[in-house]
Amino acid sequence: MMQKYLIGVDLGTSSTKAALYHSDGMLVAEAAADVPLLYPSPGVVEQETDDFYRTAAETVGRCLRESGIDPRQVAAIAFDSQMAGVGAIDEQYNPATRFDSWLDMRCRPYITWLNEHHADLITRLTGCAPTCDHGPKILWWQHERPDEYARVAKFVMPSAYVAGKMAGLSADRAFMDYTFIHFSGLADNRAGQWSAAICDTLGVSMDVLPEIVEPWRIIGEVTEAAARDFGLAPGTPIAAGCGDTAANALGAGIVRPGQLFDVAGTASVLAGCTDKFVADTTHRALLTMRSVIPGLWHPLAYIAGGGQALRWVRDEFYKYEAGDTKYELKGALEEMDAASKGSETRLSSLVSRIYEEMINEAAAIPPGAEGLFFSPHLGGRICPATPEMRGAWLGFSWGHTRAHFFRAVLESIAYEYAWYLRVLGRYIPNLELTEARVVGGGARSDVWNGIKADVLGVPYQRLGRSEFGTWGAAMIAGKAVGLYDDLAAVAAANALPAGPPIQPSAGRHEIYRPLVDRHIRLQEQLVEIFV
Repeated sequence: MMQKYLIGVDLGTSSTKAALYHSDGMLVAEAAADVPLLYPSPGVVEQETDDFYRTAAETVGRCLRESGIDPRQVAAIAFDSQMAGVGAIDEQYNPATRFDSWLDMRCRPYITWLNEHHADLITRLTGCAPTCDHGPKILWWQHERPDEYARVAKFVMPSAYVAGKMAGLSADRAFMDYTFIHFSGLADNRAGQWSAAICDTLGVSMDVLPEIVEPWRIIGEVTEAAARDFGLAPGTPIAAGCGDTAANALGAGIVRPGQLFDVAGTASVLAGCTDKFVADTTHRALLTMRSVIPGLWHPLAYIAGGGQALRWVRDEFYKYEAGDTKYELKGALEEMDAASKGSETRLSSLVSRIYEEMINEAAAIPPGAEGLFFSPHLGGRICPATPEMRGAWLGFSWGHTRAHFFRAVLESIAYEYAWYLRVLGRYIPNLELTEARVVGGGARSDVWNGIKADVLGVPYQRLGRSEFGTWGAAMIAGKAVGLYDDLAAVAAANALPAGPPIQPSAGRHEIYRPLVDRHIRLQEQLVEIFV
């Protein structure tokens, strides 16, 4: 029987998504399931590691049942997952602790200590300044929870945990693919190996670190037990997979130097594509991740909750009136006024109309929001790590309306992106930026895409697909079993545009250049206020 289907599974922070693809790239079936976040005490954010396995089994099973295909036609499966949190297993590949989420800030004292004493070493070797990622978290477990730490055989990512459990691995075969290691705080990223210099300096034994592998390494096959859980055929090959940002970049066809990748989601992420490794020891703003494609790198930076700021403005500033019914959007949709609780379709339509109103109002405001600036770091600045920072409005007066405030939010994300690119340009001055490919909920707004294009001076392109992470993982599965030879070519061929790109306006770009300068200066001054 010809095996011509591939499965990619995205293990996200709050949900798991699985998708079944034909080897020609056509989506056949997809499914999603919520993954609980646990808050056992203030500042602590954890997840049950087995929830990743449970929801992966649930969503893959639904895809297979809904598609009606014979499971024996699945050639391979691969996973991608959230990247900055860390999990741990014991010798039997069972969870040794709960998964320590990237949202969990218990390790903040260790982040501060690393930045004060070892930032240059860590940044130079990993490509990522100390932040809320594996290294500080491992130090927290080692020093604050020594009993639990003693049970740890290896630290692993969610993708490796699920794949390893499916394959029946023991801890000595635990792995981490190379797209995660910039977030480890413990690796020589260019060499693709753990750094003895860092581990010895921090007192972390390399015995608790898994083997570093390429994403398409076949790490095992689906066991009889996992076959029953997932509905797959026993013996189905399992590829190592990669980090979620790497999978999304591959799925979006970010495979050539000079491309930009904008994830306009809850977090606002801008990643470049280069053939040179960047270690931002000066600003500590850029995090340099390995691309799935050998020889390519993704220098990136992000605003935690950048897209969430748009929802906050919506909830606090906007309302919609229909006849005698007034809809106040305060918090989650399920908490809206009882009069608005009719059907899910009605609520979705309402939200779309409000966003359309917001965007139309913002589009009527001239570039620069007539002197109004916004600092988008409502939950603390990530790049560079300045957790004390908070959001701020600057320069508003009697004449500013809610539309000005919303436009300032949209522009603030673009200004931050412009600063990231200026930092990148200091390391690679001859890098020619050719296009930005945008995905996520914010990608649907041509107004916002146009603002970014004008600020950055780069064409903005939406893509025809709606899901990129699972497709990136599925491509890796195809590479693992020989269905694809040239991953870059497959990725580029399947990342089709959704209409023509939005071209930047030379005139508006010149208007924005001094505004970017001012935004950068204001951010520097805010650091002094908050820190």
